[in-house]
Amino acid sequence: MRCTISDIARIAKVSKATVSRVINNKSEGVSPETAQRIREIIEELGYRPNSLARSIANSRAKMLGLVIPDITNPFFPNLVRGIEDYANSCGYTVFLCNTDNNPEKEEQYLLSLIDKRVDGIILVSTTSQSCTLEQLNKYNIPFVLVDRPLTNEYIDLGVYANNYKGVYTAVEYLIGCGHRDIAFLGGTRKVITTTERFEGYRDALRDANIPLDKSLVKFGDYSIASGIAMMEKLIEEKAGFTAVMAGNDLIAIGAVKALRHHRIKVPDQCEIIGFDGIELTEIFDPAISTVVQPIYEIAIESAKLLIGKINGEITSSRKIIVEPTLVLRATTRNNKTQE
Repeated sequence: MRCTISDIARIAKVSKATVSRVINNKSEGVSPETAQRIREIIEELGYRPNSLARSIANSRAKMLGLVIPDITNPFFPNLVRGIEDYANSCGYTVFLCNTDNNPEKEEQYLLSLIDKRVDGIILVSTTSQSCTLEQLNKYNIPFVLVDRPLTNEYIDLGVYANNYKGVYTAVEYLIGCGHRDIAFLGGTRKVITTTERFEGYRDALRDANIPLDKSLVKFGDYSIASGIAMMEKLIEEKAGFTAVMAGNDLIAIGAVKALRHHRIKVPDQCEIIGFDGIELTEIFDPAISTVVQPIYEIAIESAKLLIGKINGEITSSRKIIVEPTLVLRATTRNNKTQE
């Protein structure tokens, strides 16, 4: 149960009015020792001084929090749309928070959502660990992780794509086309999806008895500009590659732009496969071959999990792994779609 002013007053052996004065920095008439003891109890219990603690026990706000790292990445608007569609159909309003991949901003948003009395949170986390998850657990706020798994004792619900298998399948396809010098252009290194996708690339090469060439591996972030920069670096270093596995579709688009600038023909001289399956891959010229995540399905499943948890219909841990699909378009020589 979430703690209340009454809990703090009982533990400190003072009146609720005294606790309220300390919380509101109006501690006239309260001894410094008592005020300090109350503050220590507040810190220990993780009390959030707002309407949450006064009325949460019997109220249902019908509000969900949705925390994402980058609204400018076309992957996330599709995710937001699916979550909002399902949540609205169940009578819930969604608060959207964009962290800009900033761990401190993520923590502040999560604390703010606690203050707003949300019934649950869907989180695409920037960090590999988050001490704020303990706060969510303390306040008994259910949450679902999406896209980026974390290792934490408080996590029991998640919906993820099989990043490893998606990249493994794509690299296996390129190897089957005769490529041995395959570059990998990865996203942000601290993000777990980057690690999973790199491991799929590495293991596909290993299983085909192709040594990993570290000079063909670059990391940046999940943007077009980063794709351009990483490809420019490969070209500058005169790396010998005939194909590219990109960490996401935006990186793939950037890589194509850089290759075109250097008059390297795609796919004749270099084949490229991206990851995610955002709509932009279909309208970009050339259309990007990509590992498609069913983004809307992931969104719906995550919202179902959260609302099911809120309603008491889900009482056990659940992790849903969604399988991606390799779709071939104009950046690979065989561009017959496998959708």
